[in-house]
Amino acid sequence: MNRPVLLIALLAGALAAAACGTSRKAGRLQESQLTASLILPEDRQSLPEQDLPHFEADSLVVHDFLGREVIIMNAVRDEASGEMVAHETLQAARVTARFRNVAERHGRIELAFQVIVPAAMQDSRWQVRFHPRMKLLDEDVALDDILITGKEYRKAQLRGYQQYERFLRSIVTDSTRFIDRHQLEIWIRRNLPRLYALRQDSTEVSDEAFASIYGVRERQAVDYYTYGWLVRRNERRIRDKDKMFQRYVKVPVQTEHLRLDTLLVNEAGEFVYNYVQTLQTRPRLRKVDISLAGEVCEQEKIVYRVPESEPLTFYISSLSAFVDGRERFLDQVVSRRVDVQTEARLLFGLGDDGVREDLGDNLTEILQIRATLASLLENQEYDLDSIVVTAHASPEGSWQTNAALSQRRSQSVGHYFERFMRQYADSADRAGGIRLDLDGSFAMAPARPGIRFRSHAVPENWDQLDRLVDADTLLSAEQKERYRARRTESDPDRRELSMQADDSYSYLKNELYPRLRVVAFDFRLHRRDMVQDTIHTTVLDTAYMAGVQAIRDRDYQRALTLLRPYADFNTAIAYCCLDYNASARAILEQLDRSAEVNYMLALVYARQGDERSAVECYLHACGQNGSFVHRGNLDPEISALIRKYDLNRES
Repeated sequence: MNRPVLLIALLAGALAAAACGTSRKAGRLQESQLTASLILPEDRQSLPEQDLPHFEADSLVVHDFLGREVIIMNAVRDEASGEMVAHETLQAARVTARFRNVAERHGRIELAFQVIVPAAMQDSRWQVRFHPRMKLLDEDVALDDILITGKEYRKAQLRGYQQYERFLRSIVTDSTRFIDRHQLEIWIRRNLPRLYALRQDSTEVSDEAFASIYGVRERQAVDYYTYGWLVRRNERRIRDKDKMFQRYVKVPVQTEHLRLDTLLVNEAGEFVYNYVQTLQTRPRLRKVDISLAGEVCEQEKIVYRVPESEPLTFYISSLSAFVDGRERFLDQVVSRRVDVQTEARLLFGLGDDGVREDLGDNLTEILQIRATLASLLENQEYDLDSIVVTAHASPEGSWQTNAALSQRRSQSVGHYFERFMRQYADSADRAGGIRLDLDGSFAMAPARPGIRFRSHAVPENWDQLDRLVDADTLLSAEQKERYRARRTESDPDRRELSMQADDSYSYLKNELYPRLRVVAFDFRLHRRDMVQDTIHTTVLDTAYMAGVQAIRDRDYQRALTLLRPYADFNTAIAYCCLDYNASARAILEQLDRSAEVNYMLALVYARQGDERSAVECYLHACGQNGSFVHRGNLDPEISALIRKYDLNRES
């Protein structure tokens, strides 16, 4: 056997042996149904930002709920003597508990766990793919994958990319490579010598000029000497790019939705990955289950499916559970009489006082006023007493003329809407002459009292013109200053006459004056069945209740914005949820020491490192309400104190 053949045979034998080896290894995985482990990491009693300060002392002197002095120490009961003796707690090498209490902070929680991959599941020619999943209420959420890639597996991946890169380089991007330039140059030299003489000239010759001189287009000559088969082969390669990628790259390197892709060189032992998932909390979310499944792959082939791991459960402790949801009321002074104002911009003909629906936007304005009147007539809480109609005029013309004109216009508008109200009331009475009361009995609809229209006039609306000039963005500062100077003239007729000499007058008259001709409506109402002018009552404090709901919805920043002025227990909860512990403590220490207040103080003191006060307040809370014995295990700050001082042991 010659040497090349021998090398090929040896290589084939090695590959076959390697394949046989991984096959046996995968078979052992199938037999044992080996899986990865999800465990809780060591020494993580709480999230990093919630770790309590370390104290050397392991005993405390506190006062219980009845005021008795109690010594709390890190101790166990000695089996021989029956006495409690202090001891040091040894940490286990691995935490095997399947659940943990995690605290919500700023509307988020951190779920920390470890993925343990046995050595038997690792091989240089394999890639282990893990797919963590999270159970939230009724929703199943996929977390970012974990890939553990063997060295030989990654080499094979990269070889595929290298082959594909070579294929891409074989695609021709320079179109001149398709042309037989030597033969084309010979043809030009023989048949187009004048053009050939220009081969060193950089002057551009258009295709049309080329054709007019030589009788043949440049494109035709080039096409004749182009390798068509080479062009077609290149086009085919371009079309096949995706197919060739799939051919060469059997398993692409994953980059998206990936938490970790690490390369393992050997099989020395277990692989441990610390996985931390941050999660936004949501209403009704009390716990989160996390499990893990996956597969072991040799290139594109799955050689073993990893069974789903036993889930880890994280119980979420949210301070929103402490919210006091009792309704809060405000004292309110209710007046019998109420005024409602609105206005309409009605256009009138020059010197005319009649209401015309066909002029400008009058119909739209009229319909809006009709809708307001109809709603007031149908209102079940108020009765409409009277309507004051005030007509305003613009400054052009004499003051006396404008005074008389605005008065006539006010009266005309009042008569117009008075007719509408009579028609509306008549039609409503005919439709509702008999009504069904809330108690189910029938009764005649009450007679509608007569509603008076009162006319009022403002001859020239100078105050509104002042506001419009100040707010205008097209008038220059100089024009505004000249207007203010003329505005000091006390006689309105001389004032308007002097304004006509200014270059801004045309703009004022055409753009701003029409906005002065408005009709204002002042609706005078009174509350039904109310005799006194004012009464004192209470109403629900909607802003406060919105703050309470914001705590329940985990929107703590909004809750604090709404509740800060009240400085009560719910405000303290909002502060605690945002880790503003000093502000929460300042409020809580001023409140009556209920079980809830004591527990919240225990939590705040624990965060601030005052263990003695924290333990004392926690014991007081448990003495007042036994349910806090269980609650303490849900908050990492309190849970750490319970374990350190064995607070919940039976006496």
